[in-house]
Amino acid sequence: MSRIEHFKSRYPQQFGAPLAVRLKLFAILLLGLLTFCFGLYHIDISPLRIFRGLNKLGEILVLMLPPDPGWHGPFRQYMVAMAETVAIAFLGTLISALLAFPVGFLAARNTTVNRLVLFVARRSCDTLRSVDMLIWALIWINVVGLGPFAGVMAIICADIGSFGKLYSEAIETADRKAVDGVASTGGNRLHQIRFGILPQVLPVMLSQVLYFFESNTRSATIIGIIGAGGIGLIISEQIRMLEFQPLAFVILLVLSTVMLIDLLSTKLRNALIGPKAH
Repeated sequence: MSRIEHFKSRYPQQFGAPLAVRLKLFAILLLGLLTFCFGLYHIDISPLRIFRGLNKLGEILVLMLPPDPGWHGPFRQYMVAMAETVAIAFLGTLISALLAFPVGFLAARNTTVNRLVLFVARRSCDTLRSVDMLIWALIWINVVGLGPFAGVMAIICADIGSFGKLYSEAIETADRKAVDGVASTGGNRLHQIRFGILPQVLPVMLSQVLYFFESNTRSATIIGIIGAGGIGLIISEQIRMLEFQPLAFVILLVLSTVMLIDLLSTKLRNALIGPKAH
């Protein structure tokens, strides 16, 4: 038996797929290729522009050396702004994670109240998630004014939808055996969720919260550029004033802060969940 015949006998569903299925797959691949080609044409990507851009980027990198921490004045301002950015990310992530906790159960098929509640919960998460955090920041700046409060509210609005979706997916994939075990002992629906599902999904939820905290630290820097507080405003001012050496230090400060948060998150995850959880 040849290798082709061997694989045909072992995976008949792959070699014997109906014509309609193969045509559908071909149509999807063709659509993706056409979309990719249209994007290249519409954006006008060219090797010459990339080369010129890299050359300009090299010039800017040279101007950023050496990084200037501003020991005689701005350094304290940088550290306070960086702490404000971390606080925005932490508060926004924590509050959105707590608010999304019940939403996740309502948006999961195996724990929701009824189909209407399921539909409303899922579409609400989709609506919140479909609006980018930058747009939420612009909205809240007009509502509550400039400052970190607008940044916190932007992160909350954007992350509730994301957390709700991730929570619901984790709940739906929970092992049914634990739920059946609680039910066999006479436990009601709340007992099944509390003792059968929650212990399984809590480690996953915690891991997601820690990751979002790290990600939101970077996002808080971006939304700070438009006036939502934190280190982003300093970055925006330095770019406008062509202060590249102080800008280099601020960028390194943001990178080191994100790396530190990632390190602490990993240690916390290992301590609470264990290294096998990820």
